Amino acid sequence: MPPEDSKAAQPMEQEAPQIHLPRTSESETLKKIRHTTSHIMAMAVQKLFPKAQVTIGPWIENGFYYDFDCPEPFTEKDLKAIKKEMIKIINRKLPVLREEVSREEAKARIEQLQEPYKLEILDDIKTEPITIYHLADQWWDLCAGPHVENTGAINPKAIALESVAGAYWRGDANKAQLQRIYGTAWENPEQLAEYQRRKEEALKRDHRKLGKELGLFIFSDQVGPGLPLWTPKGATVRSLLEDFLKQEQLKRGYQQVVTPHIGRVDLFKTSGHWQKYKDDLFPMMGESEAEGFVLKAMNCPFHIQIYKSQLHSYRDLPIRLAEFGTVYRYEQSGELGGLTRVRGFTQDDSHLFVTPEQLDREFLNVVDLTLSVFKTLRLSNFKARLSFRDPSLDKYIGSDEAWEKSQNAIRRAVETLGMEHFEGIGEAAFYGPKLDFIFRDALDREWQLGTVQVDYNLPERFDLTYVSEEGIRERPVMIHRAPFGSLERLVGILIEEYAGDFPLWLAPVQIRLLPVSETQLPFAQKVAEQMLNYKIRVEVDRSGERLSKQIRNAEKEKVPIMSVIGAKEMEAESLNIRTRAKGELGEIQVKEVIQRMVVAIASKDDF
Repeated sequence: MPPEDSKAAQPMEQEAPQIHLPRTSESETLKKIRHTTSHIMAMAVQKLFPKAQVTIGPWIENGFYYDFDCPEPFTEKDLKAIKKEMIKIINRKLPVLREEVSREEAKARIEQLQEPYKLEILDDIKTEPITIYHLADQWWDLCAGPHVENTGAINPKAIALESVAGAYWRGDANKAQLQRIYGTAWENPEQLAEYQRRKEEALKRDHRKLGKELGLFIFSDQVGPGLPLWTPKGATVRSLLEDFLKQEQLKRGYQQVVTPHIGRVDLFKTSGHWQKYKDDLFPMMGESEAEGFVLKAMNCPFHIQIYKSQLHSYRDLPIRLAEFGTVYRYEQSGELGGLTRVRGFTQDDSHLFVTPEQLDREFLNVVDLTLSVFKTLRLSNFKARLSFRDPSLDKYIGSDEAWEKSQNAIRRAVETLGMEHFEGIGEAAFYGPKLDFIFRDALDREWQLGTVQVDYNLPERFDLTYVSEEGIRERPVMIHRAPFGSLERLVGILIEEYAGDFPLWLAPVQIRLLPVSETQLPFAQKVAEQMLNYKIRVEVDRSGERLSKQIRNAEKEKVPIMSVIGAKEMEAESLNIRTRAKGELGEIQVKEVIQRMVVAIASKDDF
């Protein structure tokens, strides 16, 4: 855990052992507990607020929620009353009963209750019979389960109601606005306490809070939600990450390209994105689809056009085109969240055009690049997800043969590398399977970062070819890859993972010089100029504040290195160094400080 500001100059302490929190996605017990607790909450709400109508109430990764249409706004006082009523229901040990009924019977019962939302939910259920879950004979809802056998299986000391938020029915801003009550439920009080501790820690690490305090980015209502504005310090971090990856790519034979922010609708019709994701794009510009343009939501169709602009021989392949391309997706306002879910974001995108024989080698090289990037960024807690298609769904394009080839290529790669992995059926892109890197952060939350995709379908749709050794036109295979994923999401995750303490090479300000008085200002400025010549990001505190305040400001802004400059240091041409990583290092000659900083920055290590 990061040190408190008052102890920022001391070496970091190791974290205490943590209680393991089971994950809902891996625990059938938690699914049952949370699903049942959501029903208990809905029953309690309708007991206390008879006019409230229930809509949906699923379990989620850290708990559950239920959406209600209620004329009265829920307050903190109401949440306490609801929790009290829930405990009464739990203590009554009501049996949870499953019933199967016909669609007509379910409809009749719902009409008797006069709950129109349930009728809409019933219409969405395509299978029969319809399953209903009862809490004894006192409350019921349409539900597929799973649930515990009776409410007494829920530990009342392991549940909490957390907040109330607004939500639109079906996520549509043109439909009714509902009230969503969020709660959490665990197997025992110890797990609840650990979850609440992590939640408090998350508030301290929240990238939205730290981003503002550290002056990295802002959002403006006049610009629009989900569209971050990067300040000079934040832009520095972005630029450093881009430069780092560009250099890594240059070593590995990638070529940089730049493409426009808009493109014709027809381009995305050919790729299939228009048909699949039209509702997720920003509105079309133009009078008709034939002549219309849209803000691009992905870079691959543009890179395909660059490849297709000339005839290629097998000798030219692999061709690796790379771009930090900004894309735009019209995310619903309720889904936006700081930098981790935005409407305009930059992808470290690249598309490789390879022969079938080159596919395995190139795929392994891409994975190696991704792992190298994660190592440099000190992101080690991740696993690989083989995101494959679900054959029962019709959202995919391409032949079964193409999908089998693609999925087998990804399997071979992870087996060759001996990577820990698991399969995510249904997680594939519509045009091909993916190898996704799922990162678990310091707060035990999961994020998707890098991704590598094998694609036989877009080369087919765009009629891409190369001339084989036999002089025959052959179809290349595409690899889509983005080690960072979204640059915005990556920065948000790094802020929280580092708790704002960026490593020296990535810190927007690497060293701050703190003159004791105005007498030392000229010397501090001279030292700063020397450091700037070595591209060290240095600041001189010219505030005139007392030294203790200058130190507190540097600690608050999490500057990796600070140096107090008094009469003694000025006379000896030295700097009194203290770092956030190692604490007090004492007096060091200016030349040595510069040399050591240059080495540390180049090796991406601590001072």
